[in-house]
Amino acid sequence: MGLKRFKPITNGLRHAVLTDFAEITKKDPEKSLLMPLKSTGGRNSYGRITCRWRGGGHKRMYRLVDFRRQRVDEVSTVLAIEYDPNRTARIALIQFPDGEKSYILAPLEIKVGDKLMSSFEKDIEIRPGNCMPLSKIPLGSAIHNIEMKPGKGGQLVRSAGTSAQIMAREGEVAFIRMPSSEVRKLSVDCRATLGQIGNVEHDSQSIGKAGRNRWKGRRGHVRGVVMNPHDHPHGGGEGKSPQGNPHPVSRWGQPTKGFKTRKKRKYSDKFIVRRRGAK
Repeated sequence: MGLKRFKPITNGLRHAVLTDFAEITKKDPEKSLLMPLKSTGGRNSYGRITCRWRGGGHKRMYRLVDFRRQRVDEVSTVLAIEYDPNRTARIALIQFPDGEKSYILAPLEIKVGDKLMSSFEKDIEIRPGNCMPLSKIPLGSAIHNIEMKPGKGGQLVRSAGTSAQIMAREGEVAFIRMPSSEVRKLSVDCRATLGQIGNVEHDSQSIGKAGRNRWKGRRGHVRGVVMNPHDHPHGGGEGKSPQGNPHPVSRWGQPTKGFKTRKKRKYSDKFIVRRRGAK
């Protein structure tokens, strides 16, 4: 696993820094774990654009990743590490003794042939890829794919190269430091997977050309100052002109670029011990 650079034989390759996919051991996905994925182009069920600058892109199939780790107290074997076009992390194909296969997020140290387990109450080995409640994970351990509610499945820390850390436990509450440095309270009955997620060089990539973003379904983001006045509050003016507002705003007049939109009294405030960026 690493990065590769190219000879500048084209402008698109001159600054490109891409992953070498060295950790991938299987080219074709498991057909039984695929689902069709329809591209919306940023449109909702009424056909109206609700997320701008989306459209096009390569066709994809969705991989059914098991974020719940539902089969407990059974030893599974890692068959392959695969590429997933729908996420930054790699996924691991595992097989259970009865032949059933499943996808999980691939931790950094995982290899083909490793034995993994998931448990609710049973004491299992502390090793990357094993899933267990926060009450049984040693303090200071790196974890990922963390549940917010017991049994709901992992929702936190699922991106490439990320990991959270268990800081402390008090009674029925565990204190988790998130990758953003936020410290959050979770129930000790919530489960998490040990280890850091793989593909840690993802943030070091340089796409090299705009066309690579188009392959991902991302269209160019047009600035408001170059639009007409009826398209954006920053638009209009003779020649190249500043945006002119006392504070930068969105197309619909909402202040932006640093303006806080989080509710003053939100239900989840009681779970946040230390906010990200706090000193």
